[in-house]
Amino acid sequence: MLAEDAAVRAAEAFEPGEEPTPEPRPGRIARSTAFFSIATAASRIAGLVREIVAASYYGVYGPMSAFTIAFQVPNLVRALFADAALQPAFVPIFTEQLERKNYREAFRLASTLLLLVTLVLGAITALFVLLAPLIMPLFAPGFEGELLDLTVTLSQILFPILILLGLSGVVVGILNSYDRFGAFAISPFFWNVTIILLVVVLAPLFHGQDRIYAYAIGILVGTLVQLMIPTFDLRNTPFKFEWSFEWRNPDVRRVLLLMLPVTISLGLINFNLIINSLFGTLVSDEAPAAIDKAFRVYQLPQVIFSVAVATLKKKTLARFAARGAHDDLRATMANGMRQILFVLTPAAAAVLVLSDPMIRLVYQHGEFTPAQTNLVATALFWFAFSLPANGLFLLLTRTFFSLQRPWVPTGIAAANLAVTALAALGLYHLGVGGIVAATAIATVASVAVQIVILRRLLDGLELGRLLDAGIRITVAAAALAAVAFGIWDVLDGALGRGLGGQIVSLGLGLGLGGLTYLGVSKLLRIAELDQIMRLVRRR
Repeated sequence: MLAEDAAVRAAEAFEPGEEPTPEPRPGRIARSTAFFSIATAASRIAGLVREIVAASYYGVYGPMSAFTIAFQVPNLVRALFADAALQPAFVPIFTEQLERKNYREAFRLASTLLLLVTLVLGAITALFVLLAPLIMPLFAPGFEGELLDLTVTLSQILFPILILLGLSGVVVGILNSYDRFGAFAISPFFWNVTIILLVVVLAPLFHGQDRIYAYAIGILVGTLVQLMIPTFDLRNTPFKFEWSFEWRNPDVRRVLLLMLPVTISLGLINFNLIINSLFGTLVSDEAPAAIDKAFRVYQLPQVIFSVAVATLKKKTLARFAARGAHDDLRATMANGMRQILFVLTPAAAAVLVLSDPMIRLVYQHGEFTPAQTNLVATALFWFAFSLPANGLFLLLTRTFFSLQRPWVPTGIAAANLAVTALAALGLYHLGVGGIVAATAIATVASVAVQIVILRRLLDGLELGRLLDAGIRITVAAAALAAVAFGIWDVLDGALGRGLGGQIVSLGLGLGLGGLTYLGVSKLLRIAELDQIMRLVRRR
């Protein structure tokens, strides 16, 4: 959810500056890299456990949908003004001052931003808490009565996280400027653990739909813990806070200007999530929560595969763009597109045929019923169609930034938002599948526009090779789908749907399906197979 997403975005955004101290030893770099990888993996596991616990306590009934919307609105404002937008803008300028040994100016900049963030976000929070009864109905047009009142109250509880995350953005930026990533890496793990503990402890103290308050309180306290951990680590840096509020400081203005394209892009992404929930309220009380639960599963292959490929290609793309080596940039990007198709097309195929057993295994416990499994699985099924396109969208966006054309993907993201809204308006009467299909339509259209523009900028994109690879990959993915579903179907009937039986049937189905995909890819001589295997062995 929030902490893991922020960690992924920050990890992609940072190119850490040099500390005004001796270079870290290779052994220290290796240890730091290993710790970051372990901490990120632990956070992901804890996040999955948190989702399972929340599903078992709340299912996807109306109160969970109320929580989903109440959380997404402050999360949207946070994307505009807080950590994810602030860090990429603040770190380069703060690091620049450190490299020039202008330590006092650097510390004044950070101190001013800490005070400015507290003041501005505190005012926004206070205003929203007061106006929530007028604002929240705009995001939940299908809710009324007690469910709408619950959405309003939950949003008032959750909105103070905006201040905490704004402060966290500056604090983590300072730490990363000094090449300190440990506290930042481990804090999402404790965010998740805190939420799990508070839900388990507090939920029994509430009754009826009020039990969802335990989740909101857990988010608020967990976000405070997430801020405290990196703040404590500041003692290991030379940074000294000053009561300085130089809001006219040129460096402060530079940070705010650099934030602008990032703010707009992230804001548009979060608006897309809100569109899904907004139209979901017109379908049923359960639809917003069902779409959100499906989205959490849909994110996993994105984070594991496409973010990894796009992040690894980012430096190479930027280097070739800086040299004006467009032939090399085009080849690198085209290769990245084929690699993304190679890893995400089979993932999409697996989700298309096994969405029901996936959702059943992950979520169907406690209050989460078989009927809710069908609802969430339907949303996940339609999300699968956008999986490869979304991976391409991420890589192509990186390419635009490498070419120093950030406003092009920002404009495309705005068009994506409009297409999503219009398609959802036309399809929401079909249920959650129609709403999610609108997202897939908009994503595919956005990738098509990106390809057209980049093809003109780079004099081609090797689309012939992409089409050839795409056909071969699709054939191999179809073999995966057939084997995975066939094995799961046989074992599901033989072993039943106890927890152990589900793990074995789904695990073997996916595992043998994956081996089939690799075997068919080898037979079809898909070059990306060898590339990905070399990459895995290296890492």
